Amino acid sequence: MTILFVNSLTVIDASLLDPQRGLLGQSWHLDVELEGSLDQQGMVLDFGEVKKQIKRCVDQEFDHKLLVPAAYSGCRIEERDECRVICFQLASGATIEHRGPADACAPIDAECIDEATLAAAITCRLKPILPDNVHRVRLHLHTEEIQGACYQYSHGLKHHEGNCQRIAHGHRSRIQIFRDGERSPELESDWAQRWKESYLGTSADLKREFSRNGTVYYHFSYISRQGQFELILPKSACYLIDTDSTVENLAQHICTTLKREHPASALRVVAFEGVEKGSISECK
Repeated sequence: MTILFVNSLTVIDASLLDPQRGLLGQSWHLDVELEGSLDQQGMVLDFGEVKKQIKRCVDQEFDHKLLVPAAYSGCRIEERDECRVICFQLASGATIEHRGPADACAPIDAECIDEATLAAAITCRLKPILPDNVHRVRLHLHTEEIQGACYQYSHGLKHHEGNCQRIAHGHRSRIQIFRDGERSPELESDWAQRWKESYLGTSADLKREFSRNGTVYYHFSYISRQGQFELILPKSACYLIDTDSTVENLAQHICTTLKREHPASALRVVAFEGVEKGSISECK
């Protein structure tokens, strides 16, 4: 047998539901190994087909989605016409509710979402589309190695033309903050703590605030090109901004907030959205 490999074939930017941590944004690199016999071209699979078949499947089925551990005892999934309703109970007793088009969620037959269970789910989706000479698929999911501060956030962009319009997808992102030309690990750590495991919601999309069983909730809702989306989650897990939560707006928000806190300083914020992409904002 021969093994074909492609490292960092794609990056999966998604959010997942975790009983302890709640709604959690994540970014994973995906490495692929295909073991099999050689075809008439002398290949296990042409690299172009790896991108066309495997990357396309992963992007369509798992990227920019809410990953739901369907086997978790506190998870309830209901199908209503073309709408999928998720009700997820946290270990604290609080709940998270998600309503939207079925394509916005990826239920996974596991009690938790981690690298192993997600890799198993992807493998199951890939096997039927691969040629017969490919006998085994091995996937390795891993996060970016980050030296310094980072945060994991979820958001939705209702004006986006693509899948970013889904109300609960997310990223694991690093941040760099320069104060008067010098890198400031202290400010970076402080900001990472502010947005630790947060939902970054747009104020205009907040429809109501209410209490239930001692927990205060935010209810977000909007209509985008893919349909109507709703998200209910504890207020304590949310951070409101006045604009859409594009990375350009997020970088500017961080910079202007820091400028109010440090008016005499020149500030430069490099905000990442997932892996190796993002936006820069400066306040002199």
